[in-house]
Amino acid sequence: KEDVDIPSRRVLITGATGLLGRAVFKEFNGNNWNAVGCGYRRAQPRFEQINLLDSIAVHDIIHDFQPHVIVHCAAERRPDVVESQPDAASQLNVAASGNLAKEAAGIGAFLIYISTDYVFDGTNPPYKETDAPNPLNLYGKTKLEGEKAVLENNEDAAVLRIPVLYGEVERLEESAVTVMFDKVQFSNKSANMDHWQQRFPTNVKDVAAVCRQLAEKRMLDPSVKGTFHWSGNEQMTKYEMACAIADAFNLPSSHLRPITDCPVVGALRPRNAQLDCSKLEMLGIGQRTPFRAGIKESLWPFLVDKRWRQTVFH
Repeated sequence: KEDVDIPSRRVLITGATGLLGRAVFKEFNGNNWNAVGCGYRRAQPRFEQINLLDSIAVHDIIHDFQPHVIVHCAAERRPDVVESQPDAASQLNVAASGNLAKEAAGIGAFLIYISTDYVFDGTNPPYKETDAPNPLNLYGKTKLEGEKAVLENNEDAAVLRIPVLYGEVERLEESAVTVMFDKVQFSNKSANMDHWQQRFPTNVKDVAAVCRQLAEKRMLDPSVKGTFHWSGNEQMTKYEMACAIADAFNLPSSHLRPITDCPVVGALRPRNAQLDCSKLEMLGIGQRTPFRAGIKESLWPFLVDKRWRQTVFH
């Protein structure tokens, strides 16, 4: 038997069980990288089970595997959960990120820390990497503190800020975009949809491609580091996304009601935190899936009325 060729480029992905982490793992794994994913609650059997708050376990996996690149996707990313569990969120988003950066620096690995457009207050878009952050909610604050912890512990790391994500979900609740599908499908009752906050829905496959391209660019050029932005380029409110989803599946949308007032419940959200992505584009990095194509691919397994599949796909 011939030896199986294991690629020599090694990447470690945290949060590999999550929506983004799965896509990042798949992207590197499918492009001739030796990828190891780690997770916590849903890790086994596919991924390594690591508690990122356990600094000894983190040290051990990094020293055993010796990755060239670490993509840090793990985070508490639900703003309302961060508000209700601030200490736990800070442990994961800030302390664990700083520790990971230190361990990466120790072996000379390139760390990509995934951050968010919520570091901005949304009053003066589009935002360049050099614009001053001013997070409105605790989630944005913890992710900004995480950015600082990463760059203080590892000056060669990269921060990649991204907006609201969607993609191939295991459950509709995994994404703030796909979670709307049931409201779209059940047209017998009217549904209020936010038509105030301007969003830029971004496919996890595109973010994964950006992470891989950034890593490969870095292997050739050590000056690739610092803060970067990536985002889809279609501006939509949740109401507009819901209408686009209905349209993609030939479903009615007359029961969807646009609410133009600023939301009063939950964590504060920025009105429009559009990210300027020209820095990555100038490096020749990036990929964008049109929203309708991406959302159709993500949501068709969750169609309740299977008859629609025929009209949509034939």
